[in-house]
Formats: sequence, structure tokens, C-alpha cells
Amino acid sequence: MATVAAVLGAAVTARLGAWQLDRAAQKIALRDAITSRSEMPPITAADLALTAADAAPQHHRRVRLEGTWRPEHTVFLDNRQMKGRPGFFVVTPLVLPQGRAVLVQRGWVPRDPNQRTLLPEVPTLYEFEHGGAGRIRQNLDLEAFGKSTGLALAPLSVLQLDDSGDGLRREWPVPAFDVHTHHGYAFQWFALSALITALYVWFQLIVPRRRRG
Repeated sequence: MATVAAVLGAAVTARLGAWQLDRAAQKIALRDAITSRSEMPPITAADLALTAADAAPQHHRRVRLEGTWRPEHTVFLDNRQMKGRPGFFVVTPLVLPQGRAVLVQRGWVPRDPNQRTLLPEVPTLYEFEHGGAGRIRQNLDLEAFGKSTGLALAPLSVLQLDDSGDGLRREWPVPAFDVHTHHGYAFQWFALSALITALYVWFQLIVPRRRRG
């Protein structure tokens, strides 16, 4: 019984250690891909993906677009923080000359501390009759949003980086890879596996032999 428990415990903890190393390797590959793609030439409107499969290789690529804002469809994504302050991400569709549209995450604005639903004034925003309904959201589904607005949306969104003088903050968070954390967890699991093995060898093999000797 002790043998089964020891083998099982050592195997499970070793497998968990290997899983942590695999997670670290995946994040290293993602980090390298993001770095490589950010150094590639900017994508133009003509090259923008038409399908989700085409969009995947364009993630984290730079893009240069020109078009017309559709401020009546601007939404505010709630519960987004920047430097510890609560606020909104401002998202506005940009209609390209070809007629297609792309959602642009334009920047961040702070939330009013006294009135949670009070939306800040942002350039290119207009007030339409009943336009405030649904302006504050937690998340945004591209397909559903495209159907509700009648816009032919690209299967991706864009982060605006240039300063257009609209007062929005664009200190976008950098992806956290936490590779060292996975390595630390892997070391702990492998150490536990080695400890289980060592304890089994000591108490089940070495100690009995010493007693018999």
C-alpha cells in the first residue's frame, strides 16, 4: 500500500512540475511572438483580416488606418483600471474607406466618483435620442455588436496608440507572462516528488535493511 501511494504521489507531483514547465514554455513562445510581430511593418486597411482565422496572425501587429468615426456607437467598457484608478475603456467603431469597420479601443477615462453612470465628455461623441442606452458594458462581443449596429466589423479590435488630443489616456497595460512564477512552481513540485521518493527509499528500503543488519 505504501509503495502504491509513494509511486502515485511522486508521479502526480512530477507531472504537475512538467505541466508548469510547459506553461512557462508556452508563455515564452507567446512573448517572443508578440515581440516579433510588433517589429513587422504596419498592416494597412487593405490587408486587414476578413475572418477569425486570418485575424490570429495579425494579433499584436501594428496597424495604420484612416477612416470615419461612428461616435453614435461608442461604448464604455466598465471596471477597467489604469494605475489603480477605476474607469472605462472607450471603444468606437472606425469605418474604413472600403466600407468595412473596425472597433478601436481609443483610450481610458476615469469614472466619476460620485455618479457611477455619468459618462465623461470625449471628443467625437454626440448625444442622440435614447443614445445612452447600453453605452456602459462589461464586455463587447464583436459579432453581436456588428449585428446590432449594422456595421461590417473586422474580426479583431485595434488599440489606439497615437495621441489625437482627445484627452484619453493610452498607457495600455503590458501583458504579464509570469514565466519565473511557473519555474518556481515547477521547482516546488519536482522537489516534492523527490522528497516523496527519498522518504519511501529511506523508510521502506534502507531502514528495514539496517534493522535486519
